[in-house]
Amino acid sequence: MKPELIALARRSLILASAPENVARTVLDSARLRSFSRGETIFLQGERATAIYIVAEGWVKLYRIAPSGAEAVVGVFTKGSSFGEAVAFRHDTYPVAAEAVTDCALIRIEADAFLRQIRENPEVAISILSATFAHLHSLVAQVEALKAQTGAQRVAEFLLELAPCPDGACEVTLPYDKVLIAGRLGMKPESLSRAFARLKDQGVTIKQNTAHIDDLSTLRDYVEEDPALAWSKGG
Repeated sequence: MKPELIALARRSLILASAPENVARTVLDSARLRSFSRGETIFLQGERATAIYIVAEGWVKLYRIAPSGAEAVVGVFTKGSSFGEAVAFRHDTYPVAAEAVTDCALIRIEADAFLRQIRENPEVAISILSATFAHLHSLVAQVEALKAQTGAQRVAEFLLELAPCPDGACEVTLPYDKVLIAGRLGMKPESLSRAFARLKDQGVTIKQNTAHIDDLSTLRDYVEEDPALAWSKGG
């Protein structure tokens, strides 16, 4: 792989804590794979044999409920890894993965990593770090669903994407609004209402771009008590 891809993979959660020689050995056998928008990366229930790091684009993980409804579990972009926990156990994937945009993924065979763990037990620390980060993300999602209004969840999502530290900012929405709604545990019509409510907080949506008048104002709104946010139309 190209040096820039190796550097990207080296910064990912799964490899950030690994010794240099271990990371180099694991990446020697890694391969870069390209997927077109809408293409399936793996299916729910498929045997897990690999870990993925996003090199370019966006990927969604989702589950299909017995009712047939799709529940978005996570959305990942450049530098993010996924599939670690089940791949190391050779278990089946509890979710499916799909390319949200055209994307490139670094595929690492789980067995290559497992060999390094047996030879270097300290490598397990990097796995624990990645697993903890994914768990923390899921806990944060559950907390947001229970403790924030829809508009507050959308505001927090925009803040996560904002490339500016303070002041006015322009945020490009990375994927379609139906997926954003799924990621935030909302229906598309609820997302539209949430965007409308954020106008009072200085947020204007034009196609796939969000114009934010002041990031500090939006941060204050996210941290408000939900009851107060609702009283403001949240």
